[in-house]
Amino acid sequence: MRRVGLCAALLALLLVLAACGEDNGDGGGSEAGGEAPEDVTLTVYSGREEEFVGSLLDQFQSDEGIELDVRYGDSAELAAQILEEGDASPADLFLSQDAGSLGAVADAGAFVEIDSSILERVDERFRSPEGLWVGTSGRARVAAYNTEALSAEELPGSIEDFTAPEWKGRVGFPPTNSSFQAFVAAMIATQGEEAAREFLERLVANDPKLYEDNSSTVRAVAAGEIEVGFVNHYYIYEVSAEDGDIPVANHFFEGGDVGALVNAAGVGVMSTSDTPEEAEVLVDYLTDEPGQTYFAQETFEYPVVPEYEPREDLVPLEEIQSPEIDLSNLAETIEPALTLLAEVGLL
Repeated sequence: MRRVGLCAALLALLLVLAACGEDNGDGGGSEAGGEAPEDVTLTVYSGREEEFVGSLLDQFQSDEGIELDVRYGDSAELAAQILEEGDASPADLFLSQDAGSLGAVADAGAFVEIDSSILERVDERFRSPEGLWVGTSGRARVAAYNTEALSAEELPGSIEDFTAPEWKGRVGFPPTNSSFQAFVAAMIATQGEEAAREFLERLVANDPKLYEDNSSTVRAVAAGEIEVGFVNHYYIYEVSAEDGDIPVANHFFEGGDVGALVNAAGVGVMSTSDTPEEAEVLVDYLTDEPGQTYFAQETFEYPVVPEYEPREDLVPLEEIQSPEIDLSNLAETIEPALTLLAEVGLL
């Protein structure tokens, strides 16, 4: 299980620093796809785990001839580290698993603008309004359910309905996972802190099962320990790829329900980079055919460039009725989300 106390403390520091941070440079975006000197090495702070992006970054080095020094860690902790390092940060790029961490770094003035030719290819909801970061893949929140225990028709249209008495002891989720925490932050952003507190209190009163991560939650659903798990959409594919066929399917919520949040993994170029043009070559790569095809086929995520298609058995992104929210703003509500989760006993 993650070191929750440390993560919470670093997130709190992140938000304080983001609020008072000053612009560390005025370098604008550079032209995408520029040629790189042979001796360039880019330092990438990656909040995405190596198992999800390692082979893609290796392929980039081979294709583009630019060396990468990739430093993996938790997205929120890396964002806090970037802001603590300030002008001394060695990072050229920050690759995050969630938009909230990108938003906090952007608010501190630590990113430069990305070239408009890159920004414009990405769906507007998955990029910074100021052009300071851009999404690389989309990750939808779902209720994964056991198809041997439930039919699709038995599942509610809103995640809040799972607090009803008939679901007591039948639901599970990983409260220390950043994606679940981002969902709570989105609920605060769209409905307010009191509504989020009431939902969490009702959820806790329904005796949910708690798990370490999304994968273990999906495996618990498959084993019949629980009937429903709150996870990201792609975990049923990852688990089935490792374990074989499992009796689990994704249920997408309706009508702009907060349970249908689609978050974005994304990337930004650091204002401290001495080689921003070369750094933007990687941004271009991740948002063009190599990256978009990879995320669709290898990690089962949604491409954020409309011309690329997800896996055939996924609900099309345009059909997911996600809530209207500026993903960058999740940086402002993640600390209250963590506080609420701790106060109701989930952290």
